[in-house]
Amino acid sequence: MEFDYDLFTIGAGSGGVAASRRAAAHGARVAICEDRRVGGTCVLRGCVPKKLLVYGAHFAEEIEDARGYGWTIEGARLDWGRLIAAKDRELDRLHGIYVRLLEGSKVAIHEGRGRIVAPHTIEVAGRRHTARHILVATGGRPVRVAIPGAELAIDSDQALDLPALPRRVAIIGGGYIAVEFAGIFRAAGAEVTQVIRGDKVLRGFDGECRTHLQGELVKKGIRIVSGAEPARIDRVDGGLRLTLMDGQFVDVDQVMMATGRKPNTDGLGLESAGVTLNKAGAIAVDPFQATTAPGIHAIGDVTDRINLTPVAIAEGRALAATLFDGKPTRMDHGSVASAVFSQPPLATVGLGEEDAAVQCGPIDVYTALFRPMRHTLTGRDEKTLMKLVVERGSQIVVGAHMVGADAPEIMQALAIAVKARLTKQDFDRTVAVHPTAAEEFVLMREPTRRVPAPS
Repeated sequence: MEFDYDLFTIGAGSGGVAASRRAAAHGARVAICEDRRVGGTCVLRGCVPKKLLVYGAHFAEEIEDARGYGWTIEGARLDWGRLIAAKDRELDRLHGIYVRLLEGSKVAIHEGRGRIVAPHTIEVAGRRHTARHILVATGGRPVRVAIPGAELAIDSDQALDLPALPRRVAIIGGGYIAVEFAGIFRAAGAEVTQVIRGDKVLRGFDGECRTHLQGELVKKGIRIVSGAEPARIDRVDGGLRLTLMDGQFVDVDQVMMATGRKPNTDGLGLESAGVTLNKAGAIAVDPFQATTAPGIHAIGDVTDRINLTPVAIAEGRALAATLFDGKPTRMDHGSVASAVFSQPPLATVGLGEEDAAVQCGPIDVYTALFRPMRHTLTGRDEKTLMKLVVERGSQIVVGAHMVGADAPEIMQALAIAVKARLTKQDFDRTVAVHPTAAEEFVLMREPTRRVPAPS
């Protein structure tokens, strides 16, 4: 059978674009479709715009801290509307770059939502196309808690486009999106209440780091209501009222739901094509990104494994090598570094203390807790936490964690060491760069505690 294309990608986010361009570089005839703007969640509705807002809001602390270094800065204020406009201009620029990259790679772009309607057949905007291979890279979307008044809340997509800064904000959720927006709104000057189901934010991260970050968030004026469930949202005079299951309530100008994300699998024709979905609605794939249906593959957040942009890109490139370069390639999902752009940020690679104790047996934990040098003059009450988790028998560093300024930048380099399975002795032999915060990772000589294997 002669096909229109060798690969047809549904979804033009970072993963889909990377896979399509790499496949085209290997000589494949490639097309891609998108029903929104080329660029996807990370570029247009996630990582990039969110971090631009983090930068913009964090200048409040930079200006305040400057006083400790002899600067007088009068009349400084945030124009939220100008920040949003500047962010939008940058997103427009990036969208244009992504389009040009696809065009330069000779990838055909089709506007509209793709749907699999028959074997090797995709329909977009009423027109059918055939392809030897179909790639689903449709990402995910925010989900809301099903409570009365849920429609009155905004999600993370909408939070990026608020025309004005709310004076009072309630955020439902304790994950990374909730924590990041809590920091943005608080640094920008809003009163922030964060409602979480557990006792600490960031379930799944290292416990000590979670505790430390939560303490720092509270220091910055974020009110955290733990062990709480939202019951309803109502309009009241002057704004909105978020009522909790225990009867507590908070009156605010804006309620944001940051209660998780769901794979974008609806309406794609997957089930009728024979593609198996798991209980969460994510596409099940094998180590080579193949689904249960011949000729259909999936990468990125729609598979709900490690939902990070660089992972989706790596999965896409691995798939292109497998299909079109004659090199079957598995994506290595081990020891992937990640960061939460909270204020202060948290970054991590490898195993947290709790998981390491279960997976590695006896472990040694090294920690450093200190006031950063920059705050010796600012007077700010902020402390940095650094942590190494070491498998006792082999002395391999199986986890590195940090809460504090520049943690994501530092963790990128540390990820190489953890990925390479270097030992604590390798860290100890490394000469420090002084004076820096990062040097503490090679100066921790004695374990803070020795953790036995769980009985």
